[in-house]
Amino acid sequence: MEQLIIENEYVRTLSLYSVSILALVVFLAIFETVTSYRNWVEIKKGNVAVAMATSGKIFGVANIFRHSIQNADSLLIMLMWGAIGFVLLLLSYFIFEFLMPSFKVDEEIKNDNRAVGLISMIISIGLSYVIGAGIHTR
Repeated sequence: MEQLIIENEYVRTLSLYSVSILALVVFLAIFETVTSYRNWVEIKKGNVAVAMATSGKIFGVANIFRHSIQNADSLLIMLMWGAIGFVLLLLSYFIFEFLMPSFKVDEEIKNDNRAVGLISMIISIGLSYVIGAGIHTR
């Protein structure tokens, strides 16, 4: 009996991994457009706050994709839920910025305020679990 190529567990894993990496790169580029600093330039300079905030975003997006992979029957549905989860994570970033009226989150992170970078990281990671828990397609 001939197997469909996507039914092969190795090909399926490679496909999901490849699509997730590509989506992560796209989502990080989108995050970079909404911040007032350039992530990789600041990280290269040794800005730990930017590294923490960026790490939280990477972990958050990866965690959302983890949940979308577990709950989706197809690559397209997985990508759709990953994109919805990313939009919610991006929205969370704007809510965090809005809820801090006494200072600008972006400026504090750019200035290497590690306390703000840490909170930003934890918000991204924590909310990715909440977003992931809401992904149920079966």
